Amino acid sequence: MAEERLQKLMGQAGIASRRESEKMIRDGRVKINGRIAQIGDKADPNKDRIEVDGRKLARPNTQTIYIALNKPKGVLSSTEDEMEAGRQTVRDLIDLPGHLYPVGRLDKQSEGLMLMTNDGQLAHQLTHPRYGHEKTYRVEIEGDIHPAQLDQWRQGVMLDGRLTAPVRITIIDQFPDLTRLEIIMREGRKRQIRRIAAEFGHPVLKLKRLRIGPLQLGNLASGKWRYLKPDEVAALRQAVGKPSTNKPTNKPSKKTTPPKPRGKS
Repeated sequence: MAEERLQKLMGQAGIASRRESEKMIRDGRVKINGRIAQIGDKADPNKDRIEVDGRKLARPNTQTIYIALNKPKGVLSSTEDEMEAGRQTVRDLIDLPGHLYPVGRLDKQSEGLMLMTNDGQLAHQLTHPRYGHEKTYRVEIEGDIHPAQLDQWRQGVMLDGRLTAPVRITIIDQFPDLTRLEIIMREGRKRQIRRIAAEFGHPVLKLKRLRIGPLQLGNLASGKWRYLKPDEVAALRQAVGKPSTNKPTNKPSKKTTPPKPRGKS
């Protein structure tokens, strides 16, 4: 295993978040081979002795974990609250140790499918714009949007001086006071759907993601999570051109049976 920054190794071992780990290092609570560690230090847990508060750091879990989560409205899609305001994050919903990368972030008021994994490479490939994975959203907007506006939305809208990529939009329901849409898009600029809808004078009332590439939300309840099935992981790997050579290990140890969907509701 190559050398990694201490705060990353501490996170993988389930000691603390990156921010908390950095504070522990600054406070002199972490040692590498007997010397007090400094911010920026790297180590190899297979070669170096890393101690936190006098206790040897356990080797990080090298088993790959893939989790589908139905993010509820009001929960941050990051792994920690950068404002340190005590806000709930998606990481709080998953009672497993170690670091997990969120894939396919959603703003605080949106809900729906997120992928959480400790496979950093796959997470990067699934979020990188050049792969252009499709995502499906169910969107409820205020008012009765005009067909010409929908056509413009489908073709592209200027945001921050750049035209958005074409999207597929289907009307699910339409009433005088609201319209329900299904939107399929490959691009994912910050708050893109909300900003376009607001420009057209039809603010988003509800936004829920149903799909990321081949991964479907299905009937997973709000706030619940589940391990991905091997064929789902294989489909994700195939979507990014990464061959699936081994079956993923979706459990902390061989003695643990993957649980039924769980989490806070």
